[in-house]
Amino acid sequence: KCNCRSYSARRSHRDRRGTLTTLSHMRLLVGRIGRAHGILGEATIEVRTDDPDIRFAIGATVNTDKHGDLTIVSGRVHNGILLLGFKGITTRNQIEELRNEMLYSDVDINESTGDDDEYHVLQLIGCMTFLESGQEYGEVSDVINLPGQDLLAIKTQEGESLIPFVHQLVPEVDIKNKRIVVIPPTITGEMK
Repeated sequence: KCNCRSYSARRSHRDRRGTLTTLSHMRLLVGRIGRAHGILGEATIEVRTDDPDIRFAIGATVNTDKHGDLTIVSGRVHNGILLLGFKGITTRNQIEELRNEMLYSDVDINESTGDDDEYHVLQLIGCMTFLESGQEYGEVSDVINLPGQDLLAIKTQEGESLIPFVHQLVPEVDIKNKRIVVIPPTITGEMK
């Protein structure tokens, strides 16, 4: 198990690029192979997932577009950078051939994380939003990842509304019923 740091906070969705393979499974972008490290076939990994300990565990398989499946045989952190070794890749030249290759993982987006405040972006898109009064507000069309916090993009009758995905403005998320309660800020910064 590697001690890789997570690159995003709660309620964040950095894994969002991918393709839906079934209603609950998705091929998600989880990393990119960087330059070779040493002469034994290890590579630096640009982590693009909130769950590097799971996605890059020894024995896990990641997919690539050009080189098929790669099985992880070693993983460690060196100076804050994740280094991985893959089955059948034992030389610097072999790993250099994989440089800049994107790494994907098949993920069950409905799998419980054990944290009620963690959601996958695909679970949020399509949810209906309601004001605290119960009045329908709109439908979540996207989740925009920003460094400070994520934004819910909501299609309303007036157009698109962007609401920071923080507990103060999104007090209730019910994934099972596809229902989210929002408190949209006004232009003056006051709450409606």
